[in-house]
Amino acid sequence: MPFNLPRITKALLIANIAVFALQWLLGEGNTRVFELWPLSSGIHDPTGSVPQFMPWQLVTAGFMHGDFWHLFFNMIALVMFGAPLEYVWGERRFATFYFTCLVGAGLCHLVYATWALQTQSTLISAVGASGAVYGLVLAYGMLFPTRRMVIFPIPVSMTARTFAILYGALAVFYGVTGSQAGVGHVAHLGGMLFGWLLIRYWR
Repeated sequence: MPFNLPRITKALLIANIAVFALQWLLGEGNTRVFELWPLSSGIHDPTGSVPQFMPWQLVTAGFMHGDFWHLFFNMIALVMFGAPLEYVWGERRFATFYFTCLVGAGLCHLVYATWALQTQSTLISAVGASGAVYGLVLAYGMLFPTRRMVIFPIPVSMTARTFAILYGALAVFYGVTGSQAGVGHVAHLGGMLFGWLLIRYWR
């Protein structure tokens, strides 16, 4: 239950839900400035309606979500993988890991989105905690590699290590094939990459 969660995981859960509620109350037009935009995004918009990139968007975008189901699945993963990690690492190390993955995912998306804008004139903004969540999945697979998991809706049992590898492999596949348009696969992989680097540094 959410009330029995460790403190940082609970705080992140509440913050994400609260920000989503604010998005709904204020409307998309009033919250776009908090999304993650590529460098020089405003230059390519003569109307001035596209926000410029600002450094704090690397954090604020990670607490915003595109719709209810985007929020729902990210928060389920936050609780499922975040709480055990916080119990093992403690509050400070868990918070450090989460925000490292969040900002790292944003940086990777920023590079990709800026490249897409400059080479293909494609403007891509990003929202969501998915990059940090992918980092949590990786960390869970590394800390509890042999723990069994049951994947729904198909009741398939696998180890946490296998699940983390599958998660990352699917992100690579969808990113390369482009078969899931509108999903930030580069950000997902970026969260995993920065999470892996931080764990290697700690070890």
